Amino acid sequence: MSGIYIHIPFCKQACHYCDFHFSTNMGKKEAMVSALIKELELRKEEFKEEELQTIYFGGGTPSVLNTAEINQIIGAVYSKYTVVSAPEITLEANPDDLSKEKIEELAKSPINRLSIGIQSFFEEDLKMMNRAHNSEEAEDCIVLAKNYFDNISIDLIYGIPVMTNERWIANIEKALAFGVPHISSYALTVEPKTALKTFIDKGLIPPVDDELAEVHFHILVQKLEAAGFINYEISNFGKPGYFSRNNTAYWQGKKYLGIGPSAHSYDGIRRGWNVNNNTKYLKAISQNELPMEVEVLSKTDRYNEYIMTGLRTIWGVSLERIKEEFGGEFHSYLLRQASKKIEDGLLYVEKEHLFVSPKGKFLSDGIAADLFLVNLS
Repeated sequence: MSGIYIHIPFCKQACHYCDFHFSTNMGKKEAMVSALIKELELRKEEFKEEELQTIYFGGGTPSVLNTAEINQIIGAVYSKYTVVSAPEITLEANPDDLSKEKIEELAKSPINRLSIGIQSFFEEDLKMMNRAHNSEEAEDCIVLAKNYFDNISIDLIYGIPVMTNERWIANIEKALAFGVPHISSYALTVEPKTALKTFIDKGLIPPVDDELAEVHFHILVQKLEAAGFINYEISNFGKPGYFSRNNTAYWQGKKYLGIGPSAHSYDGIRRGWNVNNNTKYLKAISQNELPMEVEVLSKTDRYNEYIMTGLRTIWGVSLERIKEEFGGEFHSYLLRQASKKIEDGLLYVEKEHLFVSPKGKFLSDGIAADLFLVNLS
């Protein structure tokens, strides 16, 4: 199982919390589409033995592309790579882009999954985050999309300083009322060099409260699990049959090819990442060069990554795989490091797999970090 991730580095406006790579200048959009198609051509040998099960348009805001541009890129993937007969093809979209006409056009394209960046159904939150859409558009686009798409995911953000528990519960209940089969939900984080960080430093917005975020997280898990969702990864909840195949492949360490500025790639041993600058990316591709840095992951790196991703999922960390792939020393180290967490009820072992307990779930990244091996193998 492998996939292609295509980064569309454009947004209509900058959200206050976002540190992803994008530009609000759409002037180079056509040139970028041509460059993405050319990078697909330049890198086809890397995946000549692979069958693609997923194609994922992320960003930025991929829904700023028109349907002809989307079809052009998908056509290039099909012409240069081997794609399974029923792939998952996801487009991340913002509500303000999803007019009835746009949704109808997308429904005629090969796109078969929409991931909609709702973030909140409430005006106060959307304004605070500087989202390009309003609460009415948030609701309307889901109603419209459901007429054409079965496989819809929406994003919600919790831990917003001005968001009460009651408003967070109302957000979840609105999402459930729409009957979407997948919800991704993330805690608001304060990244350096973002507008949010500046506003908090100046006292214009209250600081993010980790305790509030943890309360919101536990409310989220309880509400969604009661509604039949499976929390298959810390931030992701799906009805049976609706887990994101693209994201599941990442967490299970499958290969993926990242196309576009700032996109990451992974082949099981090496990780590569493209330059996060549109001008430099376009120039390099025009000269038939790949603007990419690559690192070969050591055994320790691969062990640490497996611990981090495994503990975030319902599949956990296979102790047998640790022993087979990394050796007895890593296996013994993991069990020693995990013993105190198991005593504290944060981790547990079942059927030779290590899992985070419900009590430890919100803290999973910190728990994983305590199990990392820091000396190089």
